[in-house]
Amino acid sequence: MILLIGAVMMVVGSGANLFMQTWAPWVFAMGVIAFVLMQLKQRYEGSNIVVRRLRRMVIMSDMLLLLSALLMFANMGNLFGLDALTYIKYVHNNWVVVLLVAAMLQLYTSHRISKELGIRDEELGMRN
Repeated sequence: MILLIGAVMMVVGSGANLFMQTWAPWVFAMGVIAFVLMQLKQRYEGSNIVVRRLRRMVIMSDMLLLLSALLMFANMGNLFGLDALTYIKYVHNNWVVVLLVAAMLQLYTSHRISKELGIRDEELGMRN
Protein backbone atom coordinates (compact mmCIF):
# COMPACT_ATOMS: atom_id res chain seq x y z
CA MET A 1 0.00 0.00 0.00
CA ILE A 2 2.85 2.39 0.85
CA LEU A 3 4.51 1.59 -2.49
CA LEU A 4 1.33 2.53 -4.35
CA ILE A 5 0.83 5.73 -2.35
CA GLY A 6 4.45 6.69 -3.00
CA ALA A 7 4.00 6.12 -6.74
CA VAL A 8 0.86 8.29 -6.79
CA MET A 9 2.67 11.03 -4.86
CA MET A 10 5.49 10.95 -7.42
CA VAL A 11 3.01 11.38 -10.27
CA VAL A 12 1.20 14.22 -8.48
CA GLY A 13 4.46 15.96 -7.59
CA SER A 14 5.94 15.73 -11.07
CA GLY A 15 2.66 16.85 -12.65
CA ALA A 16 2.29 19.79 -10.28
CA ASN A 17 5.84 20.86 -11.04
CA LEU A 18 4.73 21.56 -14.62
CA PHE A 19 2.45 24.26 -13.21
CA MET A 20 5.28 25.70 -11.07
CA GLN A 21 3.70 24.74 -7.75
CA THR A 22 6.10 25.37 -4.87
CA TRP A 23 4.92 22.29 -2.97
CA ALA A 24 5.54 19.92 -5.90
CA PRO A 25 9.16 18.95 -5.04
CA TRP A 26 8.14 18.14 -1.47
CA VAL A 27 5.33 15.82 -2.55
CA PHE A 28 7.55 14.21 -5.19
CA ALA A 29 10.40 13.70 -2.70
CA MET A 30 8.12 12.15 -0.07
CA GLY A 31 6.68 9.84 -2.73
CA VAL A 32 10.16 8.84 -3.90
CA ILE A 33 11.28 8.11 -0.35
CA ALA A 34 8.22 5.94 0.33
CA PHE A 35 8.58 4.13 -3.00
CA VAL A 36 12.32 3.52 -2.64
CA LEU A 37 12.08 2.34 0.98
CA MET A 38 9.41 -0.20 0.10
CA GLN A 39 11.40 -1.48 -2.86
CA LEU A 40 14.55 -1.79 -0.78
CA LYS A 41 12.56 -3.76 1.79
CA GLN A 42 11.79 -6.42 -0.81
CA ARG A 43 14.37 -9.21 -0.86
CA TYR A 44 15.35 -12.00 -3.19
CA GLU A 45 17.09 -14.89 -1.45
CA GLY A 46 17.23 -17.24 -4.44
CA SER A 47 20.20 -18.22 -6.56
CA ASN A 48 19.02 -17.05 -9.99
CA ILE A 49 21.80 -14.83 -11.34
CA VAL A 50 19.47 -13.02 -13.74
CA VAL A 51 17.08 -12.00 -10.95
CA ARG A 52 20.01 -10.83 -8.83
CA ARG A 53 21.22 -8.67 -11.72
CA LEU A 54 17.72 -7.28 -12.21
CA ARG A 55 17.51 -6.48 -8.48
CA ARG A 56 20.74 -4.48 -8.79
CA MET A 57 19.14 -2.60 -11.69
CA VAL A 58 16.11 -1.83 -9.49
CA ILE A 59 18.41 -0.43 -6.81
CA MET A 60 20.20 1.68 -9.42
CA SER A 61 16.82 2.94 -10.61
CA ASP A 62 15.91 3.81 -7.01
CA MET A 63 19.08 5.88 -6.70
CA LEU A 64 18.16 7.69 -9.93
CA LEU A 65 14.71 8.44 -8.49
CA LEU A 66 16.37 9.99 -5.43
CA LEU A 67 18.67 12.00 -7.71
CA SER A 68 15.68 13.27 -9.70
CA ALA A 69 14.05 14.46 -6.46
CA LEU A 70 17.24 16.33 -5.56
CA LEU A 71 17.42 17.87 -9.04
CA MET A 72 13.77 18.90 -8.79
CA PHE A 73 14.63 20.87 -5.65
CA ALA A 74 17.64 22.36 -7.42
CA ASN A 75 15.41 23.33 -10.33
CA MET A 76 13.43 25.67 -8.06
CA GLY A 77 16.46 27.89 -7.58
CA ASN A 78 20.20 27.96 -7.86
CA LEU A 79 20.70 25.54 -4.99
CA PHE A 80 24.31 24.76 -5.79
CA GLY A 81 25.56 28.35 -6.15
CA LEU A 82 26.47 27.97 -9.83
CA ASP A 83 26.71 30.78 -12.35
CA ALA A 84 23.66 31.17 -14.61
CA LEU A 85 25.07 29.45 -17.72
CA THR A 86 26.39 26.45 -15.82
CA TYR A 87 23.10 26.17 -13.92
CA ILE A 88 21.02 26.19 -17.12
CA LYS A 89 23.38 23.75 -18.85
CA TYR A 90 23.65 21.11 -16.12
CA VAL A 91 20.74 21.47 -13.69
CA HIS A 92 17.71 23.24 -15.16
CA ASN A 93 14.95 20.66 -15.89
CA ASN A 94 17.40 17.77 -16.07
CA TRP A 95 15.39 16.03 -13.36
CA VAL A 96 13.01 15.02 -16.15
CA VAL A 97 15.74 13.12 -18.00
CA VAL A 98 16.88 11.33 -14.85
CA LEU A 99 13.28 10.47 -13.99
CA LEU A 100 12.70 9.09 -17.48
CA VAL A 101 15.74 6.81 -17.26
CA ALA A 102 14.65 5.61 -13.80
CA ALA A 103 11.10 4.94 -15.01
CA MET A 104 12.33 2.97 -18.01
CA LEU A 105 14.55 0.84 -15.77
CA GLN A 106 11.64 0.23 -13.38
CA LEU A 107 9.40 -0.80 -16.26
CA TYR A 108 11.99 -3.14 -17.77
CA THR A 109 12.97 -4.81 -14.51
CA SER A 110 9.41 -5.32 -13.28
CA HIS A 111 8.49 -7.23 -16.42
CA ARG A 112 11.71 -9.21 -16.57
CA ILE A 113 11.63 -10.20 -12.89
CA SER A 114 8.06 -11.47 -13.20
CA LYS A 115 9.03 -13.52 -16.28
CA GLU A 116 12.15 -14.92 -14.62
CA LEU A 117 10.25 -15.95 -11.50
CA GLY A 118 7.55 -17.57 -13.61
CA ILE A 119 4.69 -15.36 -12.52
CA ARG A 120 1.95 -15.67 -15.09
CA ASP A 121 -0.18 -12.74 -16.25
CA GLU A 122 -3.30 -14.44 -14.88
CA GLU A 123 -1.79 -14.39 -11.38
CA LEU A 124 -1.20 -10.65 -11.70
CA GLY A 125 -4.80 -10.12 -12.76
CA MET A 126 -4.00 -9.28 -16.38
CA ARG A 127 -6.03 -10.59 -19.28
CA ASN A 128 -4.88 -11.20 -22.85
